[in-house]
Amino acid sequence: MRAYADNEYPANHKPDWKVIAGLWPYLAEFRGRVMLALGFLIFSKLATVATPVALKYIVDYLDESQGGEVLLWIPVILVVAYGLLRFGSTLFSELRDAVFARVAERAMRRVSLRVFEHLHNRELSFHLDRKTGGLARDIERGTNGISFLLRFTLFNIVPTLLEILMVAGILFVVFNVGYVLAILVAVVVYVVFSIKVTEWRTKYVREANARDNQSNSRAVDSLLNYETVKYFNNERFEAELYDKDLDDWEQARLKNRLSLAALNSGQALIIGVAMIVIMAMAVQEVASGEITLGDFTMINAYLLQLFIPLNALGFVYREIRQALVNVERLFGLLGDEPVIEDAPNAKALVVEKGEVCFDQVHFGYRPNRQILQNVSFSIPAGHTVAVVGASGAGKSTSPACFSGFTM
Repeated sequence: MRAYADNEYPANHKPDWKVIAGLWPYLAEFRGRVMLALGFLIFSKLATVATPVALKYIVDYLDESQGGEVLLWIPVILVVAYGLLRFGSTLFSELRDAVFARVAERAMRRVSLRVFEHLHNRELSFHLDRKTGGLARDIERGTNGISFLLRFTLFNIVPTLLEILMVAGILFVVFNVGYVLAILVAVVVYVVFSIKVTEWRTKYVREANARDNQSNSRAVDSLLNYETVKYFNNERFEAELYDKDLDDWEQARLKNRLSLAALNSGQALIIGVAMIVIMAMAVQEVASGEITLGDFTMINAYLLQLFIPLNALGFVYREIRQALVNVERLFGLLGDEPVIEDAPNAKALVVEKGEVCFDQVHFGYRPNRQILQNVSFSIPAGHTVAVVGASGAGKSTSPACFSGFTM
């Protein structure tokens, strides 16, 4: 996986979904916690799906008792069951998040350390070509993206799909296939629309990230070289350059916001039409006596439970695409091997007399930029040597990277 520079990430590049497979080692470290969290997830969804059933029996009992004797203890028990199911759904969700927290936080820690060590092992030319501000942004967004992918892939997409299947099964068994078909059509249209539009707007998300890196790099580099800016009285010049980068960032963010508004509006329209169609079917069956008022209430509750997380699923898919881009950039940093590495059979350095010898040394940051050519000299132990020369002559490249060098 290639590590692209700060502003060269191609606009038409599609995130690699195989990145998710690279997160498995971080899950495998805590298999027990992952399995326990999945167990709490299932219990939470079972309680969520059972809640409208309790609501149905409450409404049906009260409706059938109109004008007759009402045994208050029956609806009280049903109301208590309804409340316990609501509480159980929230409780198991919180327990799930609490158990899984260690997994996500440890993954961020592991990756941050790996990137930190890897960057210190990279050659000088890599750091000369990259800007510290943009690199820091990539690391920050990448580690946060890993946490997001671990949490939401397991605990939002999977449970939402599970809930859709459970609700569809209940509606099919209790009512008729028409409700199931209407829900499935709505879900398919919603998912296809969300994927297509999200693919279209990903380029705006990536452009906004690139402009963010660019403006942040400009600010950090200017502040790191504060003295030089002051010496040349260049504060206004630096401010104008920074404002130009901020203007590019502002325009990119505006495109991102407008495309997001289009996506949200389309998703809301699909959900609204589906609600109208399904509720109209239910109203017609209540009027004809085919289903009870409690059944109508249960269908309405299921639609609310179903479409709210489905709407969240659209948000999660957008964020997952963004997280994939960020994590891919982070893994790209780890994927590039250092150009300069010790040989496999390299021996440990043992200093005896401390003499340094250069014997026909050649060095260049790139093939077309040779710095040292056929350099030979010796520095005996106990001697002080000064390296002088014009700017760019290679003084800092040599081991004598200080103005004075004592062995």
